[in-house]
Amino acid sequence: MTPHAHRAAAALTAALLTAGAACQAHDPSPRQAGGPTPAPAPTTRGFTLVASGDVLPPAAANAPVLEQAKADAGGGGYDFRPMLAGAEPVVSRADVAICHLETVFGEGGDYAGYPAVLSPPQVALSLAAIGYDGCSTASNHSLDLGTAGIHSTLNALDQAGVQHTGSARLAAEAAAPAMFRADGAQVAHLAYTHDTDGHPLPEGEPWAVSLIDRNRIVADARAARAEGADVVVVSLRWGTEWQDEPDAEQLRLSRELTASQTKGRPDIDLILGTRAHVPQPYEKVNGTWVVYGLGDQIAGEMVNREGFRDPRGQESTIGRFTFAPPARKGERWQVTKAEFIPQRFDLGRVVDLNAAIAQGADMAPVRDRIRDVVLRRGAAKDGLVMGS
Repeated sequence: MTPHAHRAAAALTAALLTAGAACQAHDPSPRQAGGPTPAPAPTTRGFTLVASGDVLPPAAANAPVLEQAKADAGGGGYDFRPMLAGAEPVVSRADVAICHLETVFGEGGDYAGYPAVLSPPQVALSLAAIGYDGCSTASNHSLDLGTAGIHSTLNALDQAGVQHTGSARLAAEAAAPAMFRADGAQVAHLAYTHDTDGHPLPEGEPWAVSLIDRNRIVADARAARAEGADVVVVSLRWGTEWQDEPDAEQLRLSRELTASQTKGRPDIDLILGTRAHVPQPYEKVNGTWVVYGLGDQIAGEMVNREGFRDPRGQESTIGRFTFAPPARKGERWQVTKAEFIPQRFDLGRVVDLNAAIAQGADMAPVRDRIRDVVLRRGAAKDGLVMGS
């Protein structure tokens, strides 16, 4: 349970105890008085789930992103919350909010840039502070610090109250998806990566990082369903860097995964992609929404494969999906509204582009480019809209 859920549960318990005391003092219960059976609980209203792209703070000691986080902390440690504040209105209002943590956390100032990217653990506290409930942690950088990096990262997320999936300290942890409770629904989150940048999986710990394998993903999704998941969300680190369009492997895997069913019910309800460092299209495949690439939510100046600074590396979207309960138990929860919210990481801050444009910022060309890419594979005809 997330910190938000703990606080809500505590408040609800207090309210119920107060109400119960009042009823005992003034009114007999319907059962005691022989009155009518209480009405059944109201049906669930459904829930909203939001997901965002790579949290990739360039971690070289003099990186502008780290310098900004240090300045925002007043010189003591690092504070990434001001960077993420532009996303907070969307993230904090969601019932379930999922991020993607591309890097692992170093300790005691042991931070570094590419190729071994180590970030400060204070990132976890900032993600929790603006409302994120969980993160996918399966990445090509998951083993940049070996098993020590997995442990330091997951320990920091645990301390911040942020769930995680995709890398693990123990085999039992690897076998269990992250689970969120959202207005009557159990939401399972699974995560996988295409590779680990040449780092071998630790000897005796093949479960330390979850690698993309179609059969394993389907088996894990079915296992999550058997454990009570009403909605199964899969995060995939896949695709070709700096490419707006999904590549052949993304298209093939999305078709195969969304076609997988058990007793006529899809095994996977939503696919969230990262890795390309640029926004990629959304598409409904076999009736299931697929986000091929969310882009980078936090990233410094990015250099593409040709060696040039590429501003697309600081662009991203937040996907927001509203799920409604089925008419009959055991059927699929349906996405009744699908939205994307364009963002840019600008001058050390996540910027909601629609909000910035409404306030007079000259960012319409960036917003429009992201929109054109997101809708490129016909998602608008299936109901995808730009949210605010």
